[in-house]
Amino acid sequence: MTFVYPAIFTPHEDDKGYHAFFPDLECCEADGGDLEDAVEEARYAAYNWIMVELEDEDGDLPYASHEDDITLKEGQLLKRISVTVKLLPDND
Repeated sequence: MTFVYPAIFTPHEDDKGYHAFFPDLECCEADGGDLEDAVEEARYAAYNWIMVELEDEDGDLPYASHEDDITLKEGQLLKRISVTVKLLPDND
């Protein structure tokens, strides 16, 4: 299963790094030393967030916001982060 959520990347003030957060995934954030690292760290954070939600009894994932509905501040970038999760049958 593939999930795609928008992430907002904000450049660090003191280095070349970026901070990423997902408006739709509560408290799901990441940092990277540059934009490429921040994207990979964001993908990893989103994967972990989604896995925790899927392991919950309800397993309700939020709908992804449309990019046009997200307001960016100056200097911020929006990227769609794709996360693939393999759902395996329960072995009980």
